[in-house]
Amino acid sequence: MAFKDKETGKWVAQWYEPNVYGVNKQKKKRGFKTQREAKQYECDRNLKKQGNLQMSMKVFVEQYFQDKENELKSRTKQNKRYMIDSYLIPYFGDMKMSDIKPAQIIAWQNEIYKKNLSESYMRMIQNQLTALFTHATKIYDLTNNPCKKVKRMGKDDKRSLTFWTVDEYKKFISTVDKSDRYYIMFEILFWTGIREGELLALSKSDIDFYNNRINISKTYFRANGQDMITTPKTKQSVRVVEIPVFLKEEIKEWCDRQYGLPDNVRLFPVGCRAVQNKMRRQIEKAGVKRIRVHDLRHSHVAYLIEKGVEPLLIKERLGHKDIRITLNTYGHLYPNKARSVADLIDNNHN
Repeated sequence: MAFKDKETGKWVAQWYEPNVYGVNKQKKKRGFKTQREAKQYECDRNLKKQGNLQMSMKVFVEQYFQDKENELKSRTKQNKRYMIDSYLIPYFGDMKMSDIKPAQIIAWQNEIYKKNLSESYMRMIQNQLTALFTHATKIYDLTNNPCKKVKRMGKDDKRSLTFWTVDEYKKFISTVDKSDRYYIMFEILFWTGIREGELLALSKSDIDFYNNRINISKTYFRANGQDMITTPKTKQSVRVVEIPVFLKEEIKEWCDRQYGLPDNVRLFPVGCRAVQNKMRRQIEKAGVKRIRVHDLRHSHVAYLIEKGVEPLLIKERLGHKDIRITLNTYGHLYPNKARSVADLIDNNHN
């Protein structure tokens, strides 16, 4: 039963939920302005306990993340939570999951379009709504998934990839002092195509100087002011990346200058924002087109494609989960391949 806190004058909701041992424990949430709000919250919590989709979306979101606790990476949860809280909850938060209809989703899409977001970001926001209703359908037996009746908002925008040519990269890197740690960081990013988080998690023990390899087994990100090291994005992201001799020598020279640095300590103890800021300053100095840090990964792939490297090898090098991800992202960078096949048949026939 909801009650009023005499000290604060706010209403308090209270209900019972089973703990991991199945024993009911009393729960409370304070700070409601009205008794009605507190009682509605109690009702939603009881519906959540029963798996009843008469619960509001904001309560179902809590259930969703609870169900996905061991499935989603911390950074993925952080990103999903931000998009849901920013773009879904303000519109659907108080609506019951079972009451949300396709027409309401279309109206929501029209509101999102007014925000002038990129096509790819709108697609990611749409994916969060779809994920919630897919989970509600599969796990909680929602009869009708409204997302299936509505055209998806935004697009993947695959052909808008921004990258540098080798000449553009060389012009950029020539402005960075070779003794600066960012020099070797940018060299690794451009010539290996590893992710920024994978770079920032590297330690000396990850570099195989004898076989010219980098072992990727972890990634770095920052959450709530804390540095976090976790396993990579997918199982396929755990991989070995072969590196050219010149890059091995550059990395070795850097490591040798880090006197007394333990083998298991991060080689580059900076955050993503510091890398982005440094890159932006050097871009201005070099006078090359502006790209993101992640676009160095795209630049590496564009270079490999130009050199004729096959998609399957690129997939393994990037740590993609599926070859379709590689082809969907970079397939358009393979120009005239269909013509090459026809020419090959022509030549063999003659």
